[in-house]
Amino acid sequence: MINIRAHLEQSVDANMLIDQQSQAIDTIKIGVIGYGYWGPNLVRSFAEIPGSEVIAVSDFKLDRLAKVRSRYPTIKLTTNSQDLLKDPRIDAIAIATPVSTHYDLALAALQAGKHVLVEKPMTVSSQQAMRLIDEAQKRNLVLMVDHTFVYTGAVRKMQELVTTKVLGDVYYYDSVRVNLGLFQHDVNVIWDLAVHDLSIMDYVLPSKPYAVSATGMSHVLNEPENIAYLTLFFENNLIAHIHVNWLAPVKVRRTLLGGSQKMVCYDDLEPSEKIKVYDKGITVNNSSENVYQMLVGYRTGDMWSPKLDMTEALKTEVLHFLHCIQSGNRPITDGEAGLRVVRILEATTQSIKQQGRLVELDLGKVAA
Repeated sequence: MINIRAHLEQSVDANMLIDQQSQAIDTIKIGVIGYGYWGPNLVRSFAEIPGSEVIAVSDFKLDRLAKVRSRYPTIKLTTNSQDLLKDPRIDAIAIATPVSTHYDLALAALQAGKHVLVEKPMTVSSQQAMRLIDEAQKRNLVLMVDHTFVYTGAVRKMQELVTTKVLGDVYYYDSVRVNLGLFQHDVNVIWDLAVHDLSIMDYVLPSKPYAVSATGMSHVLNEPENIAYLTLFFENNLIAHIHVNWLAPVKVRRTLLGGSQKMVCYDDLEPSEKIKVYDKGITVNNSSENVYQMLVGYRTGDMWSPKLDMTEALKTEVLHFLHCIQSGNRPITDGEAGLRVVRILEATTQSIKQQGRLVELDLGKVAA
């Protein structure tokens, strides 16, 4: 038995749906499907955190399984993911495979009575996402999407600044997420990189977008778009812009969040001061004498960098997943959050095909 409450309080704050009472839980047994790019991080995180135990890992490549064996000799290895679903010892399945496989694997896991943590993006279509949500609800199982950035101290601090109105009214979200590689063959750069910003905006911004426009281009024959620009439109003059690129000479991970009172620069590549808050902005004075004359004043104040929780985001996420399994709480990045992101991704795909045509989003379906 372990008191997981103490661990959670170190990495998950009050807005992350933690119960007020401590809870002692039995060890939760985990199976991980996929040991490619992200799978090793999931196995490491679950293996290192008290309260969970990795029982088995599945991957169809033997060389990957050999790496698991060398580091975790007691973990069961298999090339057949069905072995994990049939194992009665396993309580939850973590899926780190290509997005095209997410739906079938997650559905099978839920039908086998397993809680599911699935890598981003949740599915390739909103219909698939809704089916998984229904299945999880019907079986009273946790369905959580691996929107890792939501669990960083920096993004949680931005959400706090927005929620407490430190920034005032939010005007814009402007992000650049570029690097050289890693080219994907099954999804374009939007589904690979922009999904991070979409999940961040879903958590941080005070409202949901009602329309999106996207343009993109592929510079590799018969491969998906490697560069793209997204613009999302919100009520109350809030706008968001995302630039993603696999073909950039440098790696940039920088986001600007502008408000009527203060502005934020979030640089994920900064080792310590990832968030900087600027007391900068404008004041607009309309002249009473001349309706056509408008005076714009500029306000420049201090800059400060708030202290952030530097706990590894994946550790925070895994702890949250374990807690939700035990407590029955709804995850922050639950199936509904995953669905909202997938709906936007679908709309961007439609917009790109029509060279940036504005595609409206169904507010009733996209809203939280």
